[in-house]
Amino acid sequence: MTLDANIPQVADPKASIAEERKAPSFPVRELTYWLDGDKKVTELKEQIMLELERDPLWRVSDHPNLTLAETRERAMKKIRRLADQATSRPLEETMVRMSIISVVDPGFWTRFGVHFGLFFGALQGQASPAQLAYWMEKGAFTMQGVTGCFGMTELGHGSNVAGLETIATFDPNTDEFIVHSPTITATKWWIGGAAHTATHCAVYAQLLVGGKRYGTKTFVVQLRDTQTFELMPGVNIGDLGKKMGRDQIDNGWIRFTHVRIPRSHMLMKHTKVMRSGEVIEPPLAQLAYGALIQGRVSMVGDSANVAKRALTIATRYASVRRQFSDGTPGALESKLIDYPIHQHRLLPLMAQTFAMIFAAREMNTSYMQLMSQLNELGDSKGAAVDAAIKNLKETHATSAGLKAFCTWMCLNIIDQCRQSLGGHGYSAYTGLSQAYSDFAVHCTWEGDNTILTLQCGRYLVATALDALKGQPLPENLAYLKDAIKSGMVLETKPFSGKSAAEVSSLAALKAAWSSVAANAIVNAVRDFKAGVAKGLSKDNAYEFSSASRLHAARMHTYTYLLHRFVAQVEQSPAALRPILTLLAQLFGAHSAVQHSGEFLQAGFYSGAQIEALKVFVNDACAQIRKDAVPLTDAFDYSDYIINSPLGRYDGDVYEKYFELVTSLNPQKPVPYFDSLIRPLLERTNESQPGPELEIDQE
Repeated sequence: MTLDANIPQVADPKASIAEERKAPSFPVRELTYWLDGDKKVTELKEQIMLELERDPLWRVSDHPNLTLAETRERAMKKIRRLADQATSRPLEETMVRMSIISVVDPGFWTRFGVHFGLFFGALQGQASPAQLAYWMEKGAFTMQGVTGCFGMTELGHGSNVAGLETIATFDPNTDEFIVHSPTITATKWWIGGAAHTATHCAVYAQLLVGGKRYGTKTFVVQLRDTQTFELMPGVNIGDLGKKMGRDQIDNGWIRFTHVRIPRSHMLMKHTKVMRSGEVIEPPLAQLAYGALIQGRVSMVGDSANVAKRALTIATRYASVRRQFSDGTPGALESKLIDYPIHQHRLLPLMAQTFAMIFAAREMNTSYMQLMSQLNELGDSKGAAVDAAIKNLKETHATSAGLKAFCTWMCLNIIDQCRQSLGGHGYSAYTGLSQAYSDFAVHCTWEGDNTILTLQCGRYLVATALDALKGQPLPENLAYLKDAIKSGMVLETKPFSGKSAAEVSSLAALKAAWSSVAANAIVNAVRDFKAGVAKGLSKDNAYEFSSASRLHAARMHTYTYLLHRFVAQVEQSPAALRPILTLLAQLFGAHSAVQHSGEFLQAGFYSGAQIEALKVFVNDACAQIRKDAVPLTDAFDYSDYIINSPLGRYDGDVYEKYFELVTSLNPQKPVPYFDSLIRPLLERTNESQPGPELEIDQE
């Protein structure tokens, strides 16, 4: 039989993706080592990925079909397995393992992290050395005798930690604190691990001594008897049930009714309450919040890691999926990735992901330096403390802005990648619908993104005002120097270049974004001053300028990301520099086109130059398209980690997709056929006759 020449040929998807790997413009393995930090980290990652893949307990392909109870039980089995491993292996290995697990099973990562990251992290950051030693002996580190949760959020309060309603009142007669939830809104809410797992909780409550409030402090409260697991007297706990995502974590609510704890269960690294009732507060109370930055820093890295997985799925699928042809009889249909609009759809997201990878790297370094600086303070005073406070404020603001910006960016990347899969993106088995549901919470926990962005904006305004008084600008705000010199009046300095190559150079883009960020901060300062001129208090003036503060923080974060991206490009190996330079240019140029009005308002680019940027974006997407699959290969996620038939390395998407769906959903008799479907099909439309009426007989 001969085939009709007019029938389009069907391409082999495995051959289609193999074509993409024939001639990358860069050494793929070398980029993997650069992204991971070095060859040893890459090899450790690959070892861990293989261990997880071969462990039946870590099966992930059936996650969509598990019930809530099954999901939680499997997560608890993993915790039991990993608890010993996490505390007995080197810290570096554990950190790498957890970064991989956060992509494989984010719900489990949360449940595990509640104890080791939040509860034990609170002990490390807030407990005195003697208290930390006590809780270590109790088993808080090894999860032997103590499983912890983190009780900050309340039904009525989240971002406003200073407004928490739970009260811890000191009783000098018994040398105890009485922890109490005075209102329904004081109920601790969304507490991971509370519903089923935790024996203890790091409770954030208002310290009340002698009728005076001393602000929110941290107290360790026992929730359950460690032998019987019965609730302790005065403790009520409930399950919050099904959520949008991350069902592996047993979120619950907690109410305290006059629960007594020893005075020593208040964590006293900073504020101390003596037996006499004397309260000794640290000279700089904000030092206590340094440890709370860690969660935000980790979420910048998590955003990059999750985005890498989403882009791998979407890019590989776009390289094997074919739709439409040029009309030539019998011609192969075109790959999605060959359509310019699809390149515009995915490749700017690729550039954003690389920007997040490098920002996470620098943010983590900054955080480690800050914690080292804070730990070395001791009883220091003067310049050392001033320097530490300045660094703390800068790191807090930067981490707040980046946490918000990167989690928003990653959530958008997941959804855009999901949509790019067409109808298959809606399937629970292709990997991105659940990824979206699981990741969305990042935009809310560890600080609502809008609130964190406003905090970053407040820092920007305050720093600019301090600079006007003669204080030095931090390095990442050096672009404000001219504005400070002119008294916050920016002169328009139009860029002179005209060609696409000129307007898209890294030097031009850095200057352009610096100009836009400076202009946004100048406007925020102007609005703040206008609020003060109206007679508003300082805090109300900040609220008056909240819209411009939010905008300034967003423009500053774009600028920060680009500057950090360029810095990493300059440090990269020579063989990687061309592709990384192109990605950095695409990030800066595409973002500028999306916010073109800002550049016109700042007077840096003209309308014609914005058009030249658009030309560059088109060309850059076409160039990067040739390396799209090799770039995702450099992320070095195994098929197990990708956990999507559409993102397979070998491109065999249709066979594996069909196998997965049919294996997890075998044909069975419809259980409600006889009770519902048959009666529906066999019903009649005949109406029953009513009673015979006398009047009809006349």
